[in-house]
Amino acid sequence: MVPRPLDERTVAALVADATAAPSMHNAQPWRFRFLAGERRLLLSADPERAMPRTDPDERALHLGCGAALFNLRVSAVHAGLDPRVRLLPAPDVPLLLAVVDLAEPDGTPPDAPLARLHPAIRQRHASRYPFAEKTVPVPVLDRLAEAAAEEGAQLVLPHPWHTDTVLDLVRDAESREAMTPQAREEIDRWTRLGPEAASATDGVPEYAFGPRKAGGRAPVRDFAGDRPVADRGAASFEQTPRLALLSTPEDRPADWLRAGQALERVLLEATLAELVTSLTSHALEERDLRRLVRDPGSGAGQVQMVLRLGYGPRGPASPRRPVREVLEIT
Repeated sequence: MVPRPLDERTVAALVADATAAPSMHNAQPWRFRFLAGERRLLLSADPERAMPRTDPDERALHLGCGAALFNLRVSAVHAGLDPRVRLLPAPDVPLLLAVVDLAEPDGTPPDAPLARLHPAIRQRHASRYPFAEKTVPVPVLDRLAEAAAEEGAQLVLPHPWHTDTVLDLVRDAESREAMTPQAREEIDRWTRLGPEAASATDGVPEYAFGPRKAGGRAPVRDFAGDRPVADRGAASFEQTPRLALLSTPEDRPADWLRAGQALERVLLEATLAELVTSLTSHALEERDLRRLVRDPGSGAGQVQMVLRLGYGPRGPASPRRPVREVLEIT
């Protein structure tokens, strides 16, 4: 049987969901191309949105594209399609990160565990606000660990002593960043202040910065730096932040793409569990610090992201580029 063609509206909706994924500094480093005759979506990296100083290996770029790929899978299943994914299908085309064939279901129902995550795609936003000093129930944490494992990754809750170590490493990385002009230049490039924030379609606008930290130990990046932001204010953050470390067994581009999918699966599960989240990659951007982030008592492999979990206000939605700017249909 010849599969029915997919209409452009359906494809655009899938890509719109995909691009709701998080990415470093909200750079949105992805491009999509739909081959209508083959019902095939190509996901490629956008090198113009790379960050040579803070992401020289493009690890974070791959994580962001992996998160977008996971959203695409969720959206496709929700639409009654069967997404069949191949990672890095063409070694001679390094920018091509994944191929997704949008097949008709072969009689078996779509992946229900993925479909149930669809509402969380639009509800998930990074929160750079203080979280409550409230314990996250163990069953919820177990569910998040299972979500990571479904995508071939491991989510480790570090022991309190190692949480202190991670927080120290983040502070070290923050100090290095403040003294490195090239790092600040990249942050300045991807932040939007004043009138620019209102019309931004990428980057981190000032309304998503959250308050300045007046106290507490939560690892929240201050995107403003020394630049004034009107009516921003300051607040005390949690003294005992609940951190989680997402890791993969190896540290290659395919692992980074899997880590991005695992990250987004964890974030969507957390959203459905009414948790708020934020991400920190400070210490992971420095090679000598990154190896110290791994918890020697409970984790193995390579740490790909540090998550902060808890209860508190949801952050505002960060802007997204129009689908027409990231999708080509041929």
